Amino acid sequence: MAQLANWRLEGEWLKNCTCAYGCPCDFNANPTQGYCKGFLGMRIAKGHFESTRLDGLTFFAVVHFPGALHEGNGQLQPIIDERASPEQREALFKIMSGQNSAEGTLFHICSLIVTKMHEPIFAPIKFDFDKAGRTARLVIPGVLETEVEPIKNPVTGAAHRIQVVMPEGFEHREGEVASANIRSSGAIKFETQGSHSTLAHVVQTPQGVAA
Repeated sequence: MAQLANWRLEGEWLKNCTCAYGCPCDFNANPTQGYCKGFLGMRIAKGHFESTRLDGLTFFAVVHFPGALHEGNGQLQPIIDERASPEQREALFKIMSGQNSAEGTLFHICSLIVTKMHEPIFAPIKFDFDKAGRTARLVIPGVLETEVEPIKNPVTGAAHRIQVVMPEGFEHREGEVASANIRSSGAIKFETQGSHSTLAHVVQTPQGVAA
């Protein structure tokens, strides 16, 4: 294998999709509705690609898979923080391409299952995130909006808490499961109420998730 570039991303990770609570993909199961539309991404607290610093930037990817993710034929539209310089944009694209990741890691897998790449969007991104409280809000005007809140007990209305722990996970090792409303109006359009959300703190490297 060729020498991989030196990069690292540490920060707040959000994955929301059209499936029911408890992302079926985490359990190697089929999507709730037979297809999956959603998004994932992060705000980088500390990060770099070679000598290019990425601290403070945010990026997301909106996706659509017509069946189970491992069957491929997916679509993806990248959304990059408009504050990113040309060098930082190039660095993020090099990470997201999967060409600088080992086999079986998140970005490498995405490169295998996505067959249609939509034009990237560079836009202002407002992102509020509270993993412990299971709340988040993402606003990318004219492109993507989501609100995340705790799952509620259907009888009492009390907040419900559940975690997913994956010691060998390629996306994250431990995440809080929550409820999401999503409105996506970019190249991949969809809307949900009360669908799945995962909030996590992650460290991604060329070799995968760091413990």
